[in-house]
Amino acid sequence: MLEVWRRITIGLMLTCFLAVAGSAIPVAGAPDEIGDEDITMAIEVELIFDDAVSSHLIDVETIDGVVTLSGTVSNLLARERAASIAQSVKNVRSVINEIEVMPVDRADSAIRDDVTTAFVTDPITESWEMDVMVNNGKVTLTGMVDNWAEKRFAERLTRGVKGVSEIENNISISYDTTRPDSEIMAEVEGALEWDPYVDHHLIDVSVDNGKVMLSGTVGSAAEKTRARSDAWLAGARSVDAEDLEVEPWAQGTLERKAETVLKPDSEIREAVKDALLYDPRVVSLTVDVMVENGEVTLDGTVEDLRAKKAAADDARNTVGVWRVENGLRVRPSTSLSDSEIEDRIEAALIRDAIVERYDLGVVVRNRKAYLYGMVDSYYERERAEDVASAVQGVVDVENNLGVDYTWAWKNDEEIASDIEDEFFWSVFVDGDDIVVTVEDGVATLSGVVEDWQEYKAAVDNAFDGGARKVRSNLQVEGVPGYTYRVYETRDDLAYAYYGTWDTIWLD
Repeated sequence: MLEVWRRITIGLMLTCFLAVAGSAIPVAGAPDEIGDEDITMAIEVELIFDDAVSSHLIDVETIDGVVTLSGTVSNLLARERAASIAQSVKNVRSVINEIEVMPVDRADSAIRDDVTTAFVTDPITESWEMDVMVNNGKVTLTGMVDNWAEKRFAERLTRGVKGVSEIENNISISYDTTRPDSEIMAEVEGALEWDPYVDHHLIDVSVDNGKVMLSGTVGSAAEKTRARSDAWLAGARSVDAEDLEVEPWAQGTLERKAETVLKPDSEIREAVKDALLYDPRVVSLTVDVMVENGEVTLDGTVEDLRAKKAAADDARNTVGVWRVENGLRVRPSTSLSDSEIEDRIEAALIRDAIVERYDLGVVVRNRKAYLYGMVDSYYERERAEDVASAVQGVVDVENNLGVDYTWAWKNDEEIASDIEDEFFWSVFVDGDDIVVTVEDGVATLSGVVEDWQEYKAAVDNAFDGGARKVRSNLQVEGVPGYTYRVYETRDDLAYAYYGTWDTIWLD
């Protein structure tokens, strides 16, 4: 029922959007005609669509493409997600996030205990020496880590604890050796080149005494954020991306299209290995990487389930990779019993800012966790699985959580139109190359996409547009033949993308 009312609200907003814009609605390929009011309305609609954000108290204002978000949300993860959604809307130049976090009311001592427990029990951070202080829900972190990725991971782990309203990350980075600027610059340029979400052709990199400076042009605020993140590599003491200008015309450049050119297997292999090297979830593990015709096979043994998933994700987010076979085996070094693992999962779910409000059941047998219960969204279902996957000793997770979802009826013409609108506003999908047809609420997507990232975004947009099911006939550029798959729910999409592609391949 909740989903029905959500869809009704979205429908009313879209109706208002059409009424305001009238015949002046911008068409694909004409981004200069998009006005600030159009951007504001598009972001408001996207926030309502997204299950990760409770947007009923979020206000959006746009001036000259600069978006200001204000209002309140219940946790830091939702605040971060709202900014990410706004950055991903076409013609947004920058996002100012003034959203306040109003979490569940908890004592500072309880929050501190949970944050400390999260660090001590996480396979990545268990050996780190972290100091945690909490004052009125604001958490201050101090300590020492080896690189920026670890510092960011510590903040991300804290962000997921219920009751946290703000984080001051004072963790220091230990630089054992000073790397030459030329070496850092080469690695940053390589990271930008191999990121499928970034067009490196339009970005210039310079390094001075470890300070990385990015200049040039990107096509969206989301791409700018991604480029800045890519630049934080070993040896970088700071990253300055102020001279990286967001220009909507750069979303469809010839240079960007060139990213789909097939890469040599040897280069793909080295790029994947580099990606694993800078991921704190995987770096300490031994992962064998094999590449044949753009298909990556991962082999070896990892200590936790999250590392297995992270390694596949790193490989998939590398230019030139069209398929990942994840052969990694999870073999925990811990001697925790099934009951101890079960207790840790239950505790982790209770302290999580997203799923703590649900009464979820956990059973562990032979180190495999089984989750039971009901949640309100597929995002929460996936979040619960992620929380369980990060617990020491877990080898596999069977997610039996049900989702209280009811498809809200719309006629086929409305669904097709709304999906095309989703494509238009997305910086990740080129809707000009995709044909949408809808019959009895089932959307069929045909055409060509650049990579699996665009494939996933397109199917996700189809659900956002109101499709009951999504049938994909999309061809991924550089991949022989085309794919055919029917997605019953978003959960199917998440499984296919992050799990194993059991797609039917047609020549």
